[in-house]
Amino acid sequence: MSSKRLLIVALVVVGGFTAGAFAQKNELELGVGRTFVSDQGVVGSNLFNNDVHHGRAWTFGGTYGRLLRPGFTRLTFEVPVMYAPDVDLNYAANEVPSSYKALFAAPSLRANIFGENAFSPWVSIGGGVAHFSPSSSLEFGGPSAAKGNTTGVLQVGLGLEVRLKAKWSLRGGMRDFWSGTPNINVNTGKSRQHNYVVGVGVVYRFGKF
Repeated sequence: MSSKRLLIVALVVVGGFTAGAFAQKNELELGVGRTFVSDQGVVGSNLFNNDVHHGRAWTFGGTYGRLLRPGFTRLTFEVPVMYAPDVDLNYAANEVPSSYKALFAAPSLRANIFGENAFSPWVSIGGGVAHFSPSSSLEFGGPSAAKGNTTGVLQVGLGLEVRLKAKWSLRGGMRDFWSGTPNINVNTGKSRQHNYVVGVGVVYRFGKF
């Protein structure tokens, strides 16, 4: 048998084997990653380094998904929820909170290309809410008056999904939660910020479609 025919047979076998895995109606993903936020300059600051630096916070997430349509382009309604419990802040003056907590939830629509195959790129888009909770102390000590706030958020994501077994997959990628800014006591001149969450999760599927 020629190499071309062998490749065709292999693709058919893989496609047939994975079709059953993605015929499950529901899915649950648990994952871990890091959140990245760009530095932000402080308006009116006379400091040589007037940027507020955000730490690369560990982030934990869970996503529930409901399969809408199987096939070559698999469509799933999903609700990703991401939580960063400790986003460190660093600023030359003792004016900002030492850190803040960030929670994102954004009902979305995800499309997996080559949805019945073992390797499946995906894209996601949706919107929801973000909640920020600043710490009660300043970076170098002392009380902080910053209050928690909730904003709207736009979520855009992309990545790759890899099938492990019939009902199990690994899903890696990046999601950008474009939100309002947290209250950190200083004016950065920004009303929105990008929160890039890069990570990987384990996916379990259940319930027949």
